[in-house]
Amino acid sequence: MAQKAESNRLRTGRHSQAGQVYLLTMVTHNRQAVFAEFQAARCLIRTLQAEERLSRASTWAYVLMPDHLHWLMQLGEEVDLARCVQGVKSLVTRQLDQTVWQAGFHDRAMRKEEDLQALARYIVANPLRAGLVKRVGDYPHWDAMWL
Repeated sequence: MAQKAESNRLRTGRHSQAGQVYLLTMVTHNRQAVFAEFQAARCLIRTLQAEERLSRASTWAYVLMPDHLHWLMQLGEEVDLARCVQGVKSLVTRQLDQTVWQAGFHDRAMRKEEDLQALARYIVANPLRAGLVKRVGDYPHWDAMWL
C-alpha cells in the first residue's frame, strides 16, 4: 500500500494536457514476465489499438517487453492521462484475469523540439539492447508510425 501512496504523491500537482505527446512506462507487478506469453502481449497491443480507435490516445511508438511497456503516445482530446493509463491497465487485467501491473506509471511530457523519430527508434531497439533478439525486426511486439 505504501507504494501506491508514493505513486499518488508523484502525480500531485501534475496535470495532463490534451494533444500532448507523452512517453509512458508501465511495469508489471513484481517485474513478472507476463508479456513473454504471446497471447498476453497481443491482448495489451489490441488494447492500445482500441485506445486509438476510441480517440483517447494516438500511438506513435511502443515496445512491449516481457515485464514492461514503453509507449510514446499523444493524448486525445478531453482525456485525462491517468484515466487513460488506468483504463488500459484495467482492461488488460480483466482480460488476462490476473494481477498484471505495478501501481502507478512513469510519464514524461515531450517538448516540441525533441526528435520524436529518434526517440521512437530508441524505444523499439529496447529488445536488442536487452539481448532478446539480434535484430529489431525479429522482435514481434513493437510498432512505430515512422518505421
